[in-house]
Amino acid sequence: MSAIGLRGVVKAWGATRAVDGVSFEASAGRFVVLLGPSGCGKSTTLRLIAGLEQVSAGRVFIGDTDVTDMPPAKRQISMVFQSYALFPHLSVAENIVFGLKVRRLPAAERHTRLARVAALLGLDQLLGRKPSQLSGGQQQRVALGRALIAETPVCLMDEPLSNLDAQLRQEMRREIRALQQQLGITMVYVTHDQVEAMTMADQVVLLRDGRVEQDGTPEELYSRPATVFAARFIGTPPMNVVSIPALTGNGTLLGVRPEDIRIAACGAGGGVAGVVENVEYLGADSIVSCRIGAEAMTVRASRVAHLSPGTALRLSWPAEATHYFDAQSGKRVERAAPAVAQFVA
Repeated sequence: MSAIGLRGVVKAWGATRAVDGVSFEASAGRFVVLLGPSGCGKSTTLRLIAGLEQVSAGRVFIGDTDVTDMPPAKRQISMVFQSYALFPHLSVAENIVFGLKVRRLPAAERHTRLARVAALLGLDQLLGRKPSQLSGGQQQRVALGRALIAETPVCLMDEPLSNLDAQLRQEMRREIRALQQQLGITMVYVTHDQVEAMTMADQVVLLRDGRVEQDGTPEELYSRPATVFAARFIGTPPMNVVSIPALTGNGTLLGVRPEDIRIAACGAGGGVAGVVENVEYLGADSIVSCRIGAEAMTVRASRVAHLSPGTALRLSWPAEATHYFDAQSGKRVERAAPAVAQFVA
């Protein structure tokens, strides 16, 4: 059963289309991430699902219900905004349970839910404080708790962890995912952070310029990127996408992930000749920037800190790690390239 469905959704301001024909389906109980760079339309898409923006064209479904023309209050959703949007005169506890009180949920149920959410978010000792007495990270956690306590079938989140420090973000990623699985609710989560998308999502909808670039599991986006944009947006460092006629022929780009490339000494057989330009030592591994002719190639390799700029070497990679893209459209193509066999390990 589909919990959320967008069908040809458009949001336009004059001649500008912030969302341009977006369509995707999210099954019930799934964690769906809208991923993409700033300005790609992901937050606008979320607001269209919530009913906070009016759709210019297309339809929005929640469950089997067409909610395109429904107000937000009728859509059975909860939402966490990037801003805290807390009531300054209410305590933490009052902020969290505010929506439950409006819906006149019994006091005992409110108390049970509050205790559970406060424990989950580490707010047990802060329930009597006012928002002005909290840090920015604590305020964001209160806003998160206010949405989670509603236990609606659908929860929408617009970069809720952006104001937290790195360690707390990592902890909260795990906690949010665990809670979503425990409650079985459908979450749609907006972020520009691919780490959040890859570690939390069942389904990633990658957006670019208001359109869906690729829709699939994190594994699909990583292992079979549909376009050059998808290939380079997912992965750290991003995939190498180069034009080397000897490897690809004309009109085709070759892609290979830095972690799939192997380094060998210049005298070794096989591979393609390159020269080291820079080495970033990260401890467990290093990021080696190389030059193959006019093209730059990045390698993620273990324990090669001894390499210095100007060192000649040879690069190789498994045949199954090679990706091809059309040079004009940027779309993935499936084809064999016999010439590449001499360069792969």
